[in-house]
Amino acid sequence: MKYLLICSFMLLAGCSSPHLDDYAATTPALNLEQFFDGELTAQGMVLDYNGKMTRRFTVLIKAKWQDNIGTLDEWFEYDDGELSERKWQIQRHPDGTYSGTANDVIGTAKGASAGAAFYWRYQLTIEMDDGPIDVTLDDWMYLIDQDHLLNKSAIIKYGLKVGEVVLMIKKQP
Repeated sequence: MKYLLICSFMLLAGCSSPHLDDYAATTPALNLEQFFDGELTAQGMVLDYNGKMTRRFTVLIKAKWQDNIGTLDEWFEYDDGELSERKWQIQRHPDGTYSGTANDVIGTAKGASAGAAFYWRYQLTIEMDDGPIDVTLDDWMYLIDQDHLLNKSAIIKYGLKVGEVVLMIKKQP
């Protein structure tokens, strides 16, 4: 029994997630207030639990900051014709952490950045064919250069990864 517990622990440790501190020395450093300022566009896809692409989408984002408060207006267009909107209100706190709310976010997103990475976690309501479901998103953003950011989000339900969203965000001139 002890051997089984040790093997299980080692297996789980090998599957551990990255930590924000892992990116502290990466450059260029991501400054949310600078990157998410002005007009941006994004292209992305939704993957199911097997990694199969189920949807593609584009997003128009208009972002602005005043003091430590940011507003991101997002308009999504999916390849099946569905349209949706999300409006984020993001606050940068004195300790450098962030919190945010949006129309389809349950409660408050909480996150922080280090080096070229930003991580936050939140619960989101997703509309499905048989009704809405609530999921958790582990949302990672990686600054590629001053104009491009890669966003990768694990979609989690009951503690299990059930899908993923991957998108590239580009600042517009």
